[in-house]
Formats: sequence, C-alpha cells, structure tokens
Amino acid sequence: MFNQIIDWVDQRFPLTAFVKHELTGYPTPRNLSYWWNFGFLAGFVLVMQVATGIFLAMHYKADSALAFDSIQHIMRDVNYGWLLRYLHATGASAFFFVIFIHMARTLYYGSYRKPRELLWWTGQGLLLLLMGTAFMGYLLPWGQMSYWGATVITNLFGASPILGHEIVIWLRGDFTVGDETLSRFFALHYLFPFIIVGAVIIHLVALHTVKSSNPSGIDLAAKDNIPFHPYFTIKDLFGLGLFMMLYTWFAFFTPNTLIEAANNIPANPMSTPSHIVPEWYFLPFYAILRSVPNALGGVVAMGLSVLIFAFMPYLDRSRIPGGARYRPWYRILFYGFTVDILFLGWIGFVPPTDSTILYGKIATILYFLMFLSLPLFSRAEERMMIKRGLPPALQAMIDSESKGKGK
Repeated sequence: MFNQIIDWVDQRFPLTAFVKHELTGYPTPRNLSYWWNFGFLAGFVLVMQVATGIFLAMHYKADSALAFDSIQHIMRDVNYGWLLRYLHATGASAFFFVIFIHMARTLYYGSYRKPRELLWWTGQGLLLLLMGTAFMGYLLPWGQMSYWGATVITNLFGASPILGHEIVIWLRGDFTVGDETLSRFFALHYLFPFIIVGAVIIHLVALHTVKSSNPSGIDLAAKDNIPFHPYFTIKDLFGLGLFMMLYTWFAFFTPNTLIEAANNIPANPMSTPSHIVPEWYFLPFYAILRSVPNALGGVVAMGLSVLIFAFMPYLDRSRIPGGARYRPWYRILFYGFTVDILFLGWIGFVPPTDSTILYGKIATILYFLMFLSLPLFSRAEERMMIKRGLPPALQAMIDSESKGKGK
C-alpha cells in the first residue's frame, strides 16, 4: 500500500527522483570529516528554533506593559513553557556556535574559492539574517539588558550624517524604545526565520550545484564519490547525538548561563545598567565598535568586520587548493585570526578601561590587517611553495587553472 501511494505521487510530482537526487543519491566525497557535520546541525537548530518560537508566540504579549509578565506566565503557568523558553534561548546560542564553526571550517579548508563563491555569499547572507533575527529577539523579554541593549544599538544608526535621526525613529517607531519598537521587533522576529528557511533552500541549491568541497582540495571524479545515504546520514546522526547531549545539558541544567541576570529585572527606562553587554555572539563586533572613538567610524568598522568575509574569494590570491591543509603560512594566519576574535570577545565582555580600550584598538587593527594583507601574503606563499616543489596532483591543478586563464 505504501508503494502504491508513492507511485501515485510520482506520477504527479517527481518525489522519488527529487529525494534520490538531493538526498539519498547525492554524490559526496568519501573523505569528508566530522567538520562537515555542522551544516546539518545548523539546519536542525533552525527547525528547533522555528518550532519552539511558534509555540512561544502563542502565549507572548508584544506590549511593553505585559511583555515581561507574559514571559513569567510562560515559565510558570504554561505546560512545559519553561522548557520551550529555555530550548529557544539556548538554541539561539547553539545556532551561532554551530554557524561560527561551520564558517571556520570553510575558511580553514578554503571552501569559499572558485567555483563556490556564490555558495559562500549565500552563507554570508544567512549570517546577516540570523544576526538581525537574534538582535530583534533579544528585546522581546523586555528586561533591563534587553531594553538598554536595543537602545544603544538603535542609537548607533543615528551616527549617519544625513538621515541618522530619521532612521532611528523609523527603526523604533517612536522617539524612544517603547511599545511601538516592541511590536515591530516581535513581528520581524517572527517573520525572519521563514525568510531564513527560504535562504537556506537557496544555499542548498547552490551547494548541490557545485557539490561539497573535498578536504584534500582536489575534487574527485564522479566515480570516486559515494552516495550521501547511508554513509553520511549515519555520520550526521552521530554528530547530532553528541550535539544534543551538550545542547540539552545547557537547556536543562544551566539555562541561565546564557541569559544575562539583568534580564530577569523588568525594563526600566529611568535606570541604566552599570555595564551594557550584548549576547556573547556579538561581543567581538561590539569590541570593534568600542575601539573606534568616532561614532560613525565605529559603526562603519563594525559593519565592515562582518561584510569583509564576503571578499575572501578575491582576497585569497593563492591557487594552491586545500586551504590551510597545504599552506603553512595561511594555517598560522588562521589560528592567529581565531585567537584575535576570541580576544576581541573578551574585550567586548569586560567593562571599558584605558587598558582594555587600547588592547581593543590593537586587536581591531590586527583583525582587518589579516584580511587586507592576505592578497600579498597568499601570493608570496604560493611562489615559495612552488619553488620548493608541490605534489604532482596539486601542481597539475595549478597548471590547469593557469591554462584556463590563458596565463
């Protein structure tokens, strides 16, 4: 009977062919490591966030006089409301954790390079949508840190020399963060995840067009690949099991670790917290913002610190495939960049002092210097490695690329 139903559907919609082409029979390099699991984990967390968010929205009141109390109502009166809220709040951090590792893997293995530029750019678009969704969702609990965080961030748009004031009023819907701001942030926070789902589909179409990158940097022939199912579905499920142990441990045992204590206090426009701190995933960019003394310059620097990743396919001029696997200088640069981001995160977390501001300026300069020096750096590394001699397979790929460009 099940087969008859599938046959009936296949006559009217190519369901079996679609599943085989996009899922079960999708050709995959046989040597993918567990670092390739994080794309699947990001999709899983997205589904969790959408599901828990829908149920939370059924009980949430987007009203400045009722928002904080509605959160307490969800936590105390709604059946398993506490679980929904903690899964959703923990899921936001889990989403960024998975996405950052996914990006780090892409940077390490050079998976942003030709022909995967468009795949990389769709991923960057997803990151911007995710950041916007998280920022608007942070206001919804209507706690002290939520209120003042939204006030500070929306004030940044006022640094624009022409339409800054009008942009701030347009974002808030009022002259201050209030009921209008909360209503529009709630509406957009509910809408954006569905836009993200559409963007994920575009991202997957781009991925399945150019195929998954190979850790070795050498694309295998079709006959050397293996189907995605069952080999990598089992691998993804194993990674999901490990991830769920960590995720549920935070959600059940230490959920408030990822929630600022000040957010358990109702928003009070007349009382400013001693130290306004964004969520941990915004801390490096917040540190870059604080390191620039000029308000407009700080906003520009913070925006560029995110957007500059989109230029990586053109900043990295080396033709040696495999990313950091075969490039020792690039590997050192990658690890140095990772340390610099972690250091900026710490700078953004601690209260500003003369010394931390100085350290933040140095770390910010290093952050952008690593990107801007990459074109010269990668070319010099390539010449050095070719002079020393490359493995035949890598040399053949470089020669083939050079012939294709007429060099």
